[in-house]
Amino acid sequence: MAITLTLNNGTEMPALGFGVFQTPPDETADAVATALAAGYRHIDTAAAYLNERGVGDGLRRSGVARSEVFLETKVWISDYGYDATLHAFDKSVGKLGVDQLDLLILHQPLPSRFDLTVEAYRALETLLADGRVRAIGVSNFMPEHLGQLLETASVVPAVNQVEVHPYFSQPDVLATNAEHGILTQAWSPIGGITFYREGYGGSTLDDPTITGIADAHGRSPAQVMLRWHLQQGRSAIPKSTHPTRIAENLDVFGFELSELELAAITALDRGVRGGPDPAAITLETFGREIPEA
Repeated sequence: MAITLTLNNGTEMPALGFGVFQTPPDETADAVATALAAGYRHIDTAAAYLNERGVGDGLRRSGVARSEVFLETKVWISDYGYDATLHAFDKSVGKLGVDQLDLLILHQPLPSRFDLTVEAYRALETLLADGRVRAIGVSNFMPEHLGQLLETASVVPAVNQVEVHPYFSQPDVLATNAEHGILTQAWSPIGGITFYREGYGGSTLDDPTITGIADAHGRSPAQVMLRWHLQQGRSAIPKSTHPTRIAENLDVFGFELSELELAAITALDRGVRGGPDPAAITLETFGREIPEA
């Protein structure tokens, strides 16, 4: 049975979501429909992925009622600022073909123009107050970014979606999130982004500690890593376009890791980030126009 987490504003969210980062737009609808048929009820996308329309198409194609699916998307930095972010919401719901979002988050902090970040979050607060979104949050916010945001925010973010996997567990971020009642949501939860980065010495899927635990439970390494997240109270957003793996990633509720196994996985942390450094995000280097349709 799927695990549901309760966010700090009382909204319930399936702990395990289906991600579509780097899924080509022409493959997104099929992937989402396949995920929903397999039993997922939480879909995560973003304006910057350029596949929100495919997510909406997949949702409609699936035949699953909109009310049964927790739908989450993100505002890109190019659309930060109060009015720009309100318009970003309109663009996203138009592409998704829905009236309301379950969770809307800021995709990155923008340290060089944090005033725009603050105004963007203020727009999210307005959307929440107006009932156009059910919960709001952030992504890739480090403790210093959260501290800055909370100085002016009237609503504490419900979620902070960050890179978390056995090779990069970000304990300081997890602790800060917990301190403020913010749910940690893991992107790249099985370390997929590390396949393309130097300094890891191999994939998490081949790590002997993880494969040993997987063998002991008769499970796959990916299932073990997702179970590691869930048992520690995190949401996780795995992605795949392969039907077998899509189903496998959801089948993580029939076994339990011991405290020793959880600790052994946590101890694999190498402290090496696989994604971009949030402190280095600027409009000059990462800005991109988000299409109207």
